Amino acid sequence: MFPMLTGQQQIDVATLQAMLRAARARTLSYANQLEPDQWIGPYLDIINPPLWEIGHLGWFQEYWCLRYRPQRIPAPSLLKRTDTLYNSALVPHADRWRLALPAVDKTLAYLQDTFDAVLARISREGATEHMRYFTQLAVFHEEMHNEAFDYTRQTLGYAGPLDRQSQIEVTPLTGDANISGGKFMLGASKDNGFVFDNEKWAHEVEVLPFRMARTAVTNAEFAAFVDDAGYASRDLWDDDGWRWREQAGATAPLYWAKQGGEWQVRRFDQWMPLDLKAAIIHVNWHEADAYCKWARRRLPTEAEWEFAAATSPGNLTRKRRFPWGDALPTTAHANLYAVLFRPVDVSAFPDGDSGWGVRQMFGNTWEWTADGFEPYPGFVRDPYQEYSKPWFGNHKVLRGGCYATRACLLRNTWRNFYTPDRRDVLAGFRTCALD
Repeated sequence: MFPMLTGQQQIDVATLQAMLRAARARTLSYANQLEPDQWIGPYLDIINPPLWEIGHLGWFQEYWCLRYRPQRIPAPSLLKRTDTLYNSALVPHADRWRLALPAVDKTLAYLQDTFDAVLARISREGATEHMRYFTQLAVFHEEMHNEAFDYTRQTLGYAGPLDRQSQIEVTPLTGDANISGGKFMLGASKDNGFVFDNEKWAHEVEVLPFRMARTAVTNAEFAAFVDDAGYASRDLWDDDGWRWREQAGATAPLYWAKQGGEWQVRRFDQWMPLDLKAAIIHVNWHEADAYCKWARRRLPTEAEWEFAAATSPGNLTRKRRFPWGDALPTTAHANLYAVLFRPVDVSAFPDGDSGWGVRQMFGNTWEWTADGFEPYPGFVRDPYQEYSKPWFGNHKVLRGGCYATRACLLRNTWRNFYTPDRRDVLAGFRTCALD
């Protein structure tokens, strides 16, 4: 059976259909910008060929919203051989460039046919528990791939989306927030509506008092680490990190280069001066950990991050859905998808401060935490296991979302995860005091 939906996610037909349309519009916007030779593109082990990935979105939506039948054989697909083409759990990564994939027009037609069929089923049956759960699963899956499309464009140096013009309030902020610690419930509760299995379920943990940086690490702060020979200082790196650094030949963050003594950064297909006040991005866990050692700081634990985001002074039992409270995210709260397509000044968005005065815990960049990605006590996987079981043990947890994350995805309990060597993804970090 699929997980029960309760609480604020008792949503109606119009909401489900609006979510589907928003995600699909973003997918098609990306598809329409691809040049003919970009639909397959070069083989890399950190990206997918767009032709395969877009077909996979149609397959995923069709499989879970139309074909999935608990404890029974799935219903037939609208397109032949879709399970052998697009099931990411079964199709090896390297094979995705070699498969006899449908042409672009047929892939887009399959995408449209499955989309129309899902909308029709929702109209016909209403917002049943089955359709509420699996429609949201398909939407969130598509939105995560849309975020991946952004860093794929960055990886390959393709033209990126144009920034939207927006006035952003900046209120300078420095130093640490003193956070009391205490016992609280880490993870999602059963009245939170849709959550992934890796968030289940809330369980009591005790967090010791700690001090967390009010803002994320900036480009200027990280540049000081680089200029102080941080990448060449063996004592700052653990064994795995130093092995990665040597194999990668890393001497600075990905996409950085010095020109005339000043740091430049490549954003999609253009080089530009490094924005020193913006949050650092495209650094992996090893780089974040080495910086922390250099700065005599440390990464926050996952529990500390959620404690700082979800609780407030004097009220550790009632958890906020978002750092600022329970109000749905707006462009005043965070740099999420629909504001700008780059990290901004770490002192921006004061309206999004957490109860402890920590800024931008949502948006700008995903934030690495100290912890490995592991199941919570009593973990039971959901029907789709690819957001949990296969990845436990060798990934690190990230929290908070980035500039390319759709706001509807996020809540304080959301757990993202990548291997510690990934720096193509849209990740940065903030630090905590050692004591």
